[in-house]
Formats: sequence, structure tokens, C-alpha cells
Amino acid sequence: MATTTTPPPTFKSFVPAHETRPELTVRAILIGAVFGVLFGAVTVYVGLRAGLTVAASIPISVLSISILRVLGRSSILENNIVQTTGNAGQSIASGVIFTLPALIFLGFDLEYARIFALALFGGWLGVLFMIPLRRQLIVEEHGTLLYPEGTACADVLMAGERGGAFASFFFIVMGIC
Repeated sequence: MATTTTPPPTFKSFVPAHETRPELTVRAILIGAVFGVLFGAVTVYVGLRAGLTVAASIPISVLSISILRVLGRSSILENNIVQTTGNAGQSIASGVIFTLPALIFLGFDLEYARIFALALFGGWLGVLFMIPLRRQLIVEEHGTLLYPEGTACADVLMAGERGGAFASFFFIVMGIC
């Protein structure tokens, strides 16, 4: 008995290729760097204290939409740069805090230069591995591979692009919690 599978939906970009919107701006990089340091510090504290980390993509996305809207009109691409930059800082901090105990157990001294090199090379390695995998994992397997956090983050960014009271709802919920 042959089973039929439906082909995954074709990938359709949210922003058409012919449109030009602000993307890699100074304010996006600066805000993303601030979020990376802030959420990286939280990740280090929680990771060393509790032994696990939390993802920061969705909160950074909501904060990015809110802050960039206050600073003037922004695009989904600019918000994506802020979210990606902030999340990269948080991810590198996570990688460092789970690698440092291994270095201590192996007898290495924890020098600032060694910690910096670990973070720098770990970040480069992550980027270099992701470059060849991007098309396969994100574009060609769109709809097949499910990334719950990535999908939720994309939905947050698209909701922010459409407008509405989504961010105020998020802040109200955060205030209640």
C-alpha cells in the first residue's frame, strides 16, 4: 500500500524581494547589542544558579518592536536584526557558561583572554556552521521541520509589522506575572 505525502508548502518570503526596507541600521545593532548584554547577563546568572537557561528570542522581539516603534517607524527586517543580535549574545553566554566548568575540570586557569577567545571562536563556529545549513534547514525544509520558538518569534515579528496592541498585551501579561 503506497502512502501519499503532501509536499511541503513552497517558501514565500514575508517581504518581497523587490521591496527595500531598512534592515541593517546603526540603531538596530546598538539595541540588539544592549539586549545581548542584558539577556546574556541573565542567562549567565540563571544558568550558573539553576543549571539551565531560558530562551530570549520572543521577549527580545517584543521589546524590539516596542522600542523601535517609539524611536520612529521600523520594519520587520530591522526588528529581526535586533532580535537576532540580542539572541546571539544570549546564546554565546549560554555556550560559555556550560563550557567553563569543563575547562576548570581539565585544569585550565580561567583567564579573561581564554574566556574571550572561547566566546569569540564559539560564536564564529556557530555562524560558520549555520551559513551552509541555512538554505537547507530554513528555506528548503520550510513547513517540514518545526521550530516552535523560531515560528513563534516570526509570528511575533509579523504581528508587530501589522500593528495593533500586541506589545501592550505582552507588557500587561509580564506585569501580572
